[in-house]
Parts: sequence; C-alpha cells; structure tokens
Amino acid sequence: MTRFAYLYLMGQPAAGSTPQNQFVPLLFLVGVFVVFYFFMIRPQMKKQKEMNNYRNSLQKGDKIVTTGGIYGRIAEVKDHYVVVDVGGDVKMKIDKNAVLKDSSDIEQK
Repeated sequence: MTRFAYLYLMGQPAAGSTPQNQFVPLLFLVGVFVVFYFFMIRPQMKKQKEMNNYRNSLQKGDKIVTTGGIYGRIAEVKDHYVVVDVGGDVKMKIDKNAVLKDSSDIEQK
C-alpha cells in the first residue's frame, strides 16, 4: 500500500458512524434566514403597509408628490386613482400607487 492510499484511508470515517456536527449547516441557514427576516423583510413590509395606509387616507386638498416627480394638490379621489391639480387649470388622473408622499414632508427635511 502506498503512503497516499494509507493517508486517504486514514481520513475516511468508519463505516456506520455519523458526523458529530451534522446540524451545524442547517442551523447556520436558519440563522441567516432569521437575520434577513428581521433586518430586511419585516421593515420593508412595515414601510409598505404605512404607504398603503397613507394612500387610502388621501383627501381632497392634500399636497402630493408622484413617483414621476409631479407636485400637485388632489382635486378628486376615486377608488384606484386621484385627480391632481398641477396648476394652470391642468388636471391629471394619476393611479394611487404612483403617489409617494406629502410634499410638506419634503419641506421639513
């Protein structure tokens, strides 16, 4: 028997024995998932819920900013869209999902 074959056979576990740390990789993956949930998924869900509550509470006269950067004041609110007065007798129909925030929040920052 050569030395390499002898070293190879010495490194092999005995037949029928189980490794002592077989659950460590599984625990590591579960730990990574928990960290991702609490630091990434959960805050994003919370932010999305707040944005949906804001969009559902829009009223006539509120100042808004859209995802396209259009500033305006709400003239009319419907189920899925709002009519926004952007000045100069120009009114636009905008989907509620395109409304980002109140422009007064931007002025405070």
